[in-house]
Amino acid sequence: MVRRPTIIDVARLANVSKSTVARVVNGEHDRVREETRQRVVEAIEQLGYERNVIAGSLRNDKTYMVALCIPDITNPFWPEVVRGAQDTIEDEGYAVVTVNSDWRSDREANYLRMVRRNRFDGLIINPTSITNDVLASLDIPVVILGSGSSFPAFDSVGSDTEAGAQYALEHLYDLGHRRIGLIAGISARGKLHHSRRQSFITFHARKHIQLDEALIIESEFSDQAGYDAMQQFLSLDQPPTAIFAANDLLAIGALKAAQALGCRVPDQLSIVGMDDIYAAATTSPALTTVTKPKIENGVQAAKYLLERMANQGSKTPRHTKIPCHLTIRESTAVPPG
Repeated sequence: MVRRPTIIDVARLANVSKSTVARVVNGEHDRVREETRQRVVEAIEQLGYERNVIAGSLRNDKTYMVALCIPDITNPFWPEVVRGAQDTIEDEGYAVVTVNSDWRSDREANYLRMVRRNRFDGLIINPTSITNDVLASLDIPVVILGSGSSFPAFDSVGSDTEAGAQYALEHLYDLGHRRIGLIAGISARGKLHHSRRQSFITFHARKHIQLDEALIIESEFSDQAGYDAMQQFLSLDQPPTAIFAANDLLAIGALKAAQALGCRVPDQLSIVGMDDIYAAATTSPALTTVTKPKIENGVQAAKYLLERMANQGSKTPRHTKIPCHLTIRESTAVPPG
């Protein structure tokens, strides 16, 4: 078995001390002359030396590992968020471990135990059931993906979904729709995502439209749930002329159901989604949707975490909402008649 080169081997080849090699490896370039640093770098490349992170963590109490916990790896919304966070963090020399809670509190709790047991340096999480106090007990930097309203002790980064919902509803209103249905999201663990419902209620009050509770259906975030909700809407004596779905998976399921029932979109029914996943542009008709800044969410969350891990940044938690915008495609039109 070939022996892996060590820091001592690098020091010998570069004709420097072990501590000098350590400074170069740890990025302390201001403490090493450029000529010496170059010799060390060349020795590292020649030997193929790689730093022993585990041994280093025993000295500086850092593992250079960050956990990223998302609730639904099957939802196409999340890969772009993960990519934004991972690219940003890995550029600073950290490894990212991505885990999927699947909206289950037991899985989420297990992952947090893993974070504590393996001494991760930081955590980015879209929480399912965890509390602010439990996250604080980890005693490491944490950034929340989504609304930070329930997590006042931590930085949070999310899309401005409240404003995004208003853009969608205003678009349908401007087209002439007054009977609009809402497919509101509810996670698999039974927690209602109140922001879409509240935006819906606020919109009706602002436009002085009487709210019909029959036009609000709460469902899980899946295309099958959207399909089932649309069947329910179209069975009403007075079905809606437009649908706003809490995410694109729901909207795509609703579109499939409408087509299966012979309801033409957008001639007889308009549909708007939220997230702007890739599939939204490939449906027939292409889906009008609220575009969320997915990569930007991940990048900003990673930047906040890197600052916290370096003991930099604001002393008070930051709660950032990144603006959304409406992408109008082919699934919306004026109501029939």
